[in-house]
Amino acid sequence: MSDQPYEPLRPKKGPLGELFAPVAGFGVTFSSLFKPTVTEEYPRKKTPPQTRYHGRHQLNRYADGLEKCIGCELCAWACPADAIYVEGADNAAAVDGAPEAHMSPGERYGRVYQINYLRCIFCGLCIEACPTRALTMGSDYELAGPSRAGMIYEKQDLLAPLAEGMLSAPHPMAEGTTDTEYYRGEVTAPTAEQVDWVREHRPDDPTLDAASAVVAGDAPPPVPDTHHLRPDQDRAEATRAAATQSNLDHRPVQTEEARP
Repeated sequence: MSDQPYEPLRPKKGPLGELFAPVAGFGVTFSSLFKPTVTEEYPRKKTPPQTRYHGRHQLNRYADGLEKCIGCELCAWACPADAIYVEGADNAAAVDGAPEAHMSPGERYGRVYQINYLRCIFCGLCIEACPTRALTMGSDYELAGPSRAGMIYEKQDLLAPLAEGMLSAPHPMAEGTTDTEYYRGEVTAPTAEQVDWVREHRPDDPTLDAASAVVAGDAPPPVPDTHHLRPDQDRAEATRAAATQSNLDHRPVQTEEARP
């Protein structure tokens, strides 16, 4: 055991350092006094979030209009908060039992898809579990609402809109393809056979003209849409719009008591 007194390895401060030691912890505070103030003008001016931000979910489509979701329910199993509810169904029953009608490539599609944003923690595990990249997360972070029922998003709220040139489902898959070609991204536009099938079964379909122009070469292939931030609007106007929509929305939703 040594008889020498303990000597700290930390260098000892000089007289000036000892003098300002009591206020050294306020250095960051004092330095910020001379910097310009940055104020976010939200919601009148919205700053886009970072590229990898986890916002509202989206169910994507293929370029010919078919849905990417195959109703496998892997996203629901991966969700740690039990916020996702999925029910799959057979494509054979998509239109009056016609076997050639498809909502998505393959045998099944997501008939019911719900996300309870009162439970969702935006961890992103659901999009990692999706085998077809059907479920992604966009940059929309404005999810507050005046009612609990309005926070349960249905499939029609999450499904990506039809881009110009897409053909609304159900309709047959592109001729000579399987679901593998769809997963590889080899289907880039609707085909003439798909357009003819929809014209025969749904002659009043509003997407027929745009899809026909793509097939004829008069329009470029469709580009799937993505979610963006809502346009700038006054906070009071947004609140009134949300309250009005909540009062008009009487669709059946999955309640907390009905969850398995």
